[in-house]
Amino acid sequence: MSKMIKTTVSRLTRGFAVAGLAGLTAFALPTPIVAQNLFAPVARVNDAVVSEFEVQQRQRFLRLLNAPGADRESVVEALIDDRLREQTTAEFGIELTPEGLDEGLAEFAGRANLSTEEFVTALGQSGVDRETFRDFVTVTLEWRELIRGLYLNRVNISDAEIDRALAASSSGTGIRVLVSEIIIPAPPQNAARVAELAERISQTTSTAEFSSFARRYSATASRGAGGRLPWRPLGQLPPSLHPLILDLAIGEVTAPIPIPNAVALFQLRGIEETGKPDQEFSEIEYAAYYLAGGRSDETLAQAAQIRARVDTCNDLYGVAKDQPPEVLERKKSKPGEIPRDIAIELSKLDPGEVSTALTRADGQTLVFLMMCKRTAAANAELSRETVVSNLRQRKLQGYSEQLMKQLRADARIIRQ
Repeated sequence: MSKMIKTTVSRLTRGFAVAGLAGLTAFALPTPIVAQNLFAPVARVNDAVVSEFEVQQRQRFLRLLNAPGADRESVVEALIDDRLREQTTAEFGIELTPEGLDEGLAEFAGRANLSTEEFVTALGQSGVDRETFRDFVTVTLEWRELIRGLYLNRVNISDAEIDRALAASSSGTGIRVLVSEIIIPAPPQNAARVAELAERISQTTSTAEFSSFARRYSATASRGAGGRLPWRPLGQLPPSLHPLILDLAIGEVTAPIPIPNAVALFQLRGIEETGKPDQEFSEIEYAAYYLAGGRSDETLAQAAQIRARVDTCNDLYGVAKDQPPEVLERKKSKPGEIPRDIAIELSKLDPGEVSTALTRADGQTLVFLMMCKRTAAANAELSRETVVSNLRQRKLQGYSEQLMKQLRADARIIRQ
């Protein structure tokens, strides 16, 4: 590795402390450390040694913090890693200043609402030396500084990554459904005929018959597949559809659902609990570009040409340039506030994908609908800056793990 990086840590970043600090002041009675062979080597790492004393100290320290990895094997492996970290940071000239070390110790102790001396005293009451605490903090922060110096300029966070992170969540019902759909255009002059047809379709319990109707009458992109949609989380469907879908038996079809200039029907083909929490979204952003001509061949061809030119919602501003502002709408709405027909189409789209199934103005205007992004309910209060910071730390952690694997592969490690 290059020896060009020379740095001194004078101010420490937050976030290194492990869980469980809140209970630190309520230690059990101390148990004496076994005095036999305390300084016998447990492992040799290049020219350095891991001693039995260090293993017992680290185990005791982690157990007091209720931290994972406190078993003997994990602790020995962690101390071997620490030796490699110490050797590498020394090679690059990274060393904490006394002020930096004091700040790091205070930061760690502060997570238990203790001063450094109070924290050290509490550790000592259970047989953990101050040096064990000091060494743990020192190697952690010096290694972090090394990783930032080596790899920070390689970490780039795209807008797409930020949007995906904001859409990630771990809340919801844990149910997914398998449905088929039919959306039949119903301009005013055909409304009565379409209503009669939709009522007839709603009586079927045959998936084959429903698919045949979809191929003949549906305006959605799924018509070629007989209206069959893939498995999808229930939470991704519009909230207004949840009770309608859950009320169906397998093969049953919803009653006709009126939407602007159309009628929608859904058939349930399967339902199951996933074992994983579903997603709930606090906000959905979408764009609608309006094309005169409804579902005419000419307008649909124009929509296909636009689809080939755009990848994101921002690209639609170029398409709508020099046109009246009302031809393009971009909205951020809560899921329950989105018009039902738009919500149904958005539920089938990933960011950047498009639907041309809907119309407005009694069928005379085609809606070119594009999904922009979803924000998970759990992330509603997160700023983009916070997400960028989290993603950056995750990528730096990946570089850290890769470097440690390489150091282990190159090292002479002997377990005693």
